Amino acid sequence: MNCAPHSPWLYRFAIGTALATLALLSVGGLVTSKGVGMAVPDWPTSYGYNMFWLPISWWKGGVFYEHTHRLVAVFVGLLTSILAAWMWGRETTGRVRWAGWFTILALVLMLGHRGSGNAEGGAAGVPAHFKFLAGLMPALLIFSVAQCVRTRSALRWLAMSAFFAVILQGILGGFRVALYKDQIGIAHATLAQLFFTFICALALFLSRGWSDTDAKPTERERGLRCWFMVATLLIFFQLLLGATMRHQHAGLAIWDFPLAHGQAWPDTSVEAITRYNQQRAELVALNPITAVQVRLQMVHRILALLITIVVALSAWLTLKHAARGSVLRKVAVAWLALIALQMALGILTVLKNKPADLATAHVIVGALSFATGVLLLLLAWRVEILSFTRGGPVLSSPDGVVTN
Repeated sequence: MNCAPHSPWLYRFAIGTALATLALLSVGGLVTSKGVGMAVPDWPTSYGYNMFWLPISWWKGGVFYEHTHRLVAVFVGLLTSILAAWMWGRETTGRVRWAGWFTILALVLMLGHRGSGNAEGGAAGVPAHFKFLAGLMPALLIFSVAQCVRTRSALRWLAMSAFFAVILQGILGGFRVALYKDQIGIAHATLAQLFFTFICALALFLSRGWSDTDAKPTERERGLRCWFMVATLLIFFQLLLGATMRHQHAGLAIWDFPLAHGQAWPDTSVEAITRYNQQRAELVALNPITAVQVRLQMVHRILALLITIVVALSAWLTLKHAARGSVLRKVAVAWLALIALQMALGILTVLKNKPADLATAHVIVGALSFATGVLLLLLAWRVEILSFTRGGPVLSSPDGVVTN
């Protein structure tokens, strides 16, 4: 067994990748908020051009946002491939190392071959090898996650999982354009949140402080895990709900607060929905609202209130039961602050008639809130995770990473 020294630069690179992913979420959020996801109607080309050679004179209006989104996505994919290759090479030797590097390089080259393209868009314009990758990536992702558990060598396989996930994410984004399916857009938005959280978790595992102590948590500290789990799951369901509403492209289904169409629970009869559509002052909506959308908005509001209560209780219990100086206390307080900010942004988004900047900020803070919940869970289970991985290689340590 070999011992690879702790790498501050690898940790910093993971942090940089997480920040770049957050920037990508921001640009993607603006694309959806401004309703310009189809401003470039073809993929993987851009108006028939290789996306890297689209004339700068075309970068105007919605094309600017959508094309920038694509370029930032390529940058994040490149960072993730470097991160995966770095971590794979750090923990392996010989043929295993070269096999991993070859896999990464082969997939990057396949993605780099854009094909002939079709400026009219549609499924016919998508090269066959992208369709092949769309079927292959879920299988590789499942395999790599299974390897994390089977070999207990989590870091290199977690990095590979992130690499396969970012490829799948890019292909989903392209298929959203080529097939013009809102359902694919919802999956694309959800995987984006999960990928960001995945990269944040990798950065945590690479940090020097991840295994600074083996002190076992008290029974009261163990009890916090349930609260963290419930709150994080609620936030995830809220993200799914939010992605569903955003990708219906109908704008605001309810535009007053704290009431909803002047009532505690709005009327969703056919006559009421017709009246709501006639009353709408919003000019950017692409589709009329429906009763289902009004109900979804109400569920979104109720769930937001429930999340606020559960996170507030989690933070209070953490301050009460976690040891002084514990990182759990600091992260729990930051989590509560994020949820409070998220609530304020949600209210302002409604009252200000859903401006793109506020709606996008709402998405970003939601992503940060979910990632923070997952990091809290990992920190709360840190001793058990380290105990499991030390049956094989450890995730990370101040002095080194033990690998096969």
